[in-house]
Amino acid sequence: MCDPFAGLALALACLLAPAASVSAQSTDPRAARADAFIARSLEAVDVVPGMAVAVVMDDEIVYLSGHGVADVRTGTLVDADTRFYIASSTKPIVALSIAAMDARGELDLDAPLGAWSHAGLPSDIAGRVTLRDLLSHRSGLRNEGLTFRLAYSGDHTADVRRDLIPATAWDDESPYGQFLYSNLGYNLATTLIEADRGLDWRDLATREVLEPLGMEATTPWIEAERERATVTVGHLGHLAGGPVVAPVQKTDQTMHSAGGLVSTARDMARWVEIQLTDGVLDGERVFPAGLVASTHRALVDTDTTFGPYRRLGYGLGWYVGRYGDETLIHHFGNFGGSRAHVSFMPERGIGVVVLINEDAVAGGLADVVANYLYDLYSDRPDAETVHGAEVTALAERIAGLIPRIAADAEARQARPWRMDHPLGAYVGVYENPEMGRLRIASTGEGLIVSIGVLSSEAQPFPEPNSLRVELIPVRGQTITFVGTDRLTYDGAVFERLR
Repeated sequence: MCDPFAGLALALACLLAPAASVSAQSTDPRAARADAFIARSLEAVDVVPGMAVAVVMDDEIVYLSGHGVADVRTGTLVDADTRFYIASSTKPIVALSIAAMDARGELDLDAPLGAWSHAGLPSDIAGRVTLRDLLSHRSGLRNEGLTFRLAYSGDHTADVRRDLIPATAWDDESPYGQFLYSNLGYNLATTLIEADRGLDWRDLATREVLEPLGMEATTPWIEAERERATVTVGHLGHLAGGPVVAPVQKTDQTMHSAGGLVSTARDMARWVEIQLTDGVLDGERVFPAGLVASTHRALVDTDTTFGPYRRLGYGLGWYVGRYGDETLIHHFGNFGGSRAHVSFMPERGIGVVVLINEDAVAGGLADVVANYLYDLYSDRPDAETVHGAEVTALAERIAGLIPRIAADAEARQARPWRMDHPLGAYVGVYENPEMGRLRIASTGEGLIVSIGVLSSEAQPFPEPNSLRVELIPVRGQTITFVGTDRLTYDGAVFERLR
């Protein structure tokens, strides 16, 4: 693994290594420095195939670039218009969409859900919880079936989504008013709007935000986008010889309101610009004064840390926190080999977007590059030294982690099966009314488990009558059987149908 921050000679050698970079035209020497730093970083952390970056200062894009490749199989180069899956960085866009409807009097963020929705929420929930509660993660609710189907299995229709609404319940581990980050608030909010108004979240976000901002490359329809443009592939870099294409890639069915957009560095720069200008884009007001700024106000306390960031609160789709001495409003996203960093410093009038297509072990590179850019554009003289050391440390951690992961995988494969019956006895279809149907098939020597678009080869597990699966990439889960007619997966009980 190349360490271009270790010395000048090695740095020069790495700079000569093949790299793709398409930067915005700029006479600012900081743009060239940014190009060089990112190229060296990708060379050092060599499990990240590609990256797209934007820096916005007030109402101007001062840096825009693409580096590396979108797909290791094809070598297609990344540029500022390459589509990346932005995962949970979708949430602020959906939150602003709903806030815009509230501003026009079409919805009320502060009314109990039952005041306008008649989709079957339990009465005690419908009479207390509001849209503002849902969008700020303080609702105190749970609905595992809805969140699982929308984000992971893709096994849903409009009727299924509506039928899952009554399964919403209070979460005993997270009382109403307490912050607990999850996808549920956004999934439930948009499912209720769809059931009551017939407005799908995709159409909502497009109508309220994407079209007014001219974000033409940003879309929830990932399958069609793959046909007409370059969409990066999610990669996993935790395996020896990686990075490799992640086994689960997003489909239209798994693009959801809590994490369901692909976008570009260029489009996301427009999004960041209206955060810094309170709704003004290219000199013209797009949103009413105060609307965009209202989404930045913390509604619930968090006081947690995420890497170098302190998170003090959460508003409508945004964390409100600090990076060093600066206020940093931000939302990141990751899933299935993609990682997005979207943030801005309102007091300095600067924002940064970093999109990468690996997230198993190197997602933190997006944050390191973002922090470097904040420091570079504040003319911090030691930006290269400080953040170069962070890149080197990340590369070293990954280099040490990969053989340990390989050893763990080898050890899992060597485990004996601890099942009471031959493996073929467990082949069949099992159902949970909320989670859907889980299928177990024989491979001849083992078992394949699938639910919706997810599929995984089963591995032995130390506990009796249990299997290990990775239906969600890089997330080991256990399936435990009771006889051959019942199993438990992800806390849900499935009964055998056949």
